[in-house]
Amino acid sequence: MPDEPFNVLIVGGGVAGLEAALALRELGGERVATTMLAPNLEFVYRPMTVREPFGYAVAQRYSLAEIAQDIGLELRSDAFKWLDPERRVVHTEQGEQLSYDALLLALGARLYPRYKHAITIDDRHLDELLHGLVQDVEGGHVRSLAFVIPPGRAWPLPVYELALLMAGRAYDMNVELSITIATPEDAPLAIFGLGVSESIRQLLEENAITTITSAHCEIHEPRRVSIGPGSRHLDADRIVALPELVGPSVPGVPGGPEAGFIPVDMHCKVRGLERVYAAGDATDFAIKHGGIAAQQADVAAQAIAALAGLAAEPESFRPEINGLLLTGGKPRYLSGHVTGGHGSSSEISDTPAWSPATKIVAKYLGPYLDARDRLGSSTR
Repeated sequence: MPDEPFNVLIVGGGVAGLEAALALRELGGERVATTMLAPNLEFVYRPMTVREPFGYAVAQRYSLAEIAQDIGLELRSDAFKWLDPERRVVHTEQGEQLSYDALLLALGARLYPRYKHAITIDDRHLDELLHGLVQDVEGGHVRSLAFVIPPGRAWPLPVYELALLMAGRAYDMNVELSITIATPEDAPLAIFGLGVSESIRQLLEENAITTITSAHCEIHEPRRVSIGPGSRHLDADRIVALPELVGPSVPGVPGGPEAGFIPVDMHCKVRGLERVYAAGDATDFAIKHGGIAAQQADVAAQAIAALAGLAAEPESFRPEINGLLLTGGKPRYLSGHVTGGHGSSSEISDTPAWSPATKIVAKYLGPYLDARDRLGSSTR
């Protein structure tokens, strides 16, 4: 009935899911009834876990139940099993059937170790993975270290942060450490554009970090990275690599031809399905980044509000990337407008161009979490 709320179901309790919930609250108010289906009890500010192995404070953690109560969101603590798009029903692992007027899939990508003979970065438990490596560097037991970015879709910035943090720790401990980054990028952090990339190259050189670009790497044996094209190789005491990302592969949800990511249009509507949208790392947009996930969530929320008759024609997705690079010293704030896979404008600064100056730049989620932090209401 026209006087009933428009029923929106969000699947996923990460950046995209929370940003969409906050956007829908702003756009639709009480005329939108939003339910979130999420298996996690907490929202972890995962980009900050990169510092944990070096003895910094743990990344902030926020109770999803508290957030849901605060913003008028119904939270279902369960996992997504399969989608029946014809009946507009989501089936859960616990056997529930949740109907919707519009569905937003904020599932995230799945992480797989590409290399058997490397430590694969997983920011869900990075301290556990790398704490021992940091100790070995401090003790002088590791003299050479390789960071490898695999071919495919990955967000490369954590590799540069880990390399810089590790170089800083070795310098502080007065131990010799050779660090090399091998990446398929044609320049360091090329996604941000030429200006940022050149500044990052200089920063790496200042910290005695070698970068091998346009490198397609395989690791067939311990302590050796094979680099193509050609027959080059890199030897290192330890090898750390980013994971390979693939799509969610959920029955009823389309997967694109490349690694199963969900195909979406310029309004983040899932191609081939009615009233179904997607945002974040599970989509087929090449850049996997929290700020991009939030921008997609905003576009999807606008499209859903327009579908409900609560907003004008939605805007198209026009990605901008903003990144905070942790260096162990002064952080660097990076910005770029994306066209053709690279930044068309490129800026790097010691001071932020956005507010609040957070790791994840999100229109609604950034100020919301900043306000919670200021009130001291986050759980630790």
